[in-house]
Amino acid sequence: VQLQASGGGLVQPGGSLRLSCVASGFTLFSDYWMYWVRQAPGKELERVSDISSGGLVTFYEDYAKGRFTISRDNDKNTVYLQLNDLKPEDTALYYCASSRVHFRRPRGGALSDYDYWGQGTQVTVSS
Repeated sequence: VQLQASGGGLVQPGGSLRLSCVASGFTLFSDYWMYWVRQAPGKELERVSDISSGGLVTFYEDYAKGRFTISRDNDKNTVYLQLNDLKPEDTALYYCASSRVHFRRPRGGALSDYDYWGQGTQVTVSS
C-alpha cells in the first residue's frame, strides 16, 4: 500500500494550495477513512481533517474550519485538501493517512497510529 501526497509549495499569506493524495495497493480504497495530518518542526503531530469512507462525513480541527476543505474521489483513489487563506502558522509537512476504523486524535500520537500513511508534502506560508 502506498499513499503519495503532492501539491505542497511556498505560498504567501492569504494564498491557496490544493493537496492531493493518491492511494495504491488498497484492496478497496472506499473501505477506509482518510485523514490529513500535519507536523511543524519541533511540534507534535496535529490532525487537520478526516473524511469517511464514502465521503459523506467530515471533521475539521478548529483552526481548519472555514479555511480548509477535505474531499475524496473513490473512483480515482484520491483524497484532496483545499487550503485557503493560508497563514504562516500553517507551515508544516502535511501527510495523508488512512484507517479502516475511525478514531479522533486532534493532537499527539504518531503516524504509526494509522493503518497507512504517506511521505508528506511541505507547505510553507511566508511573505
